[in-house]
Amino acid sequence: MADKFIPRQLGGLIAGDLFRGKAIVIHGPRQCGKTTLVRHLLAGIDGGAIWLNGDDDADRALFETVSVTNWRQILGNNRVVVIDEAQMIPRVGVATKLLVDNFTDVQVILTGSSSFQLANVTEEPLTGRKYEYRLFPLGFGELQDAAGFHAEFSRLPERLLFGSYPEIVTDPANARRHLKLLAESYLFRDLLQYEGIRKPLLLKKLVNALALQVGSEVSTNELSSLLGVSRPTVDAYISLLEKAYIVFTLPSLNRNRRNEIRKGRKVYFWDVGIRNAVLDDFRPAESRPDIGHLWENYLVAERMKRNGYMDSPPASYFWRTKDQFEVDYVEDDGGHLTVWEFKWRADAAGGITKAFRNTYPDALTAIVTPANIQDFLLA
Repeated sequence: MADKFIPRQLGGLIAGDLFRGKAIVIHGPRQCGKTTLVRHLLAGIDGGAIWLNGDDDADRALFETVSVTNWRQILGNNRVVVIDEAQMIPRVGVATKLLVDNFTDVQVILTGSSSFQLANVTEEPLTGRKYEYRLFPLGFGELQDAAGFHAEFSRLPERLLFGSYPEIVTDPANARRHLKLLAESYLFRDLLQYEGIRKPLLLKKLVNALALQVGSEVSTNELSSLLGVSRPTVDAYISLLEKAYIVFTLPSLNRNRRNEIRKGRKVYFWDVGIRNAVLDDFRPAESRPDIGHLWENYLVAERMKRNGYMDSPPASYFWRTKDQFEVDYVEDDGGHLTVWEFKWRADAAGGITKAFRNTYPDALTAIVTPANIQDFLLA
C-alpha cells in the first residue's frame, strides 16, 4: 500500500472546475496530500504543466518582477501552472491575477498550508477569480472506499493512535516516526515563520495544554494563568493554530434557553495522531485512561472532515448547561437538531441527558460506539 494513491473526495469536485477561467486554490495542512492530489488530477490532461514551489528560493525569485511578458516566457506551451506552498510568495496574488486575466486557456492551481498567509496574499487580487477548497487528512469515508468497510473498521484502533495522514496510512510500519516528524517540524513551520508568533516555546506549551484538554470545555482564563500570558495572547495563538489546520474549535449551542452556557468552546485536533504525538502517548486503546476523550476527538474530527466537503454543511456545536448537563455533539441543519453522545464501550452507562431532551424535545438523538460508527461517519 506504500505507493498506492487513495482517491480523495475533493478530486471529482476540483476536476469539474478545471479550465473554467478561474484559479483553483487548495488549502490544507502540510503533508495532507495536496500535491499528490493535484498530480493525479493532471495526469489525464493534455498539455504540460509548470510546477513552482514557494519554499524554493529560485522559484520565489520568478515573482519579483510580475508581467504578462514574463509569464509568456515562463509558460511556453504549457497549459497548467501549479504553485505549491503559495503563501510563501508575497506577490502570488497579483501574479495569478495576471495569469487568469491574460491567459484564459491556462489553468492556475495554488496550494497552501497556511490559510491566514495565503488569504493575505491572494484575497484582494483574486476576488471573483478563484474557486477555493479545503483538503484535510484522509477521512474515514475515503479510507473505507479504498479498502472496504470491514478492512478499515479493523484498523480503527490503529487510527485512534496514529491518525490518518497519507504517509501514516500508506507506511504504517513507520507511523510513529513519521508522526513525530510531522508534529515537530512540518505542521508548525508556517506558524513559526509568521511574524505574530514571537514565543515559539509558548506555542508548543499551548498545544500541549490543548491536547490534554480535548473533550473538555476550554477556559481561556485557565490557559492564560497556566501559561503566564494574557487572554488575548492565548486567543490569538489558538486562532493561528486553527488557521494552520492543527486544531479547530466547537462552540456551545445557545438558543437563549434558560441555563445554557453562552460562550463556551471546545478545541479538537484535526488529526488524533498529531494529538498523541504532541503528548508522546501511543498506548493502545484498552490501556488508555483518556480513551473517552480520544474517541470523542476522533469522531468529531472525522464528522467535520465529512461535513467540510459538503456544499451546505450543518452548523456544529456541543451543549452544556450551567448545572453541567452536557451533550457531546450537536448539528443544526436549517433549524433541525440532531444530537450524539459518544461511547467507546457499548455497555457504558449514560445516554442523551434528560435536560437536553426536555429543552429540545424535537431533536433526533443517537449514541455512537465502534459498533455503529458507519451510521455517524458514512450517513
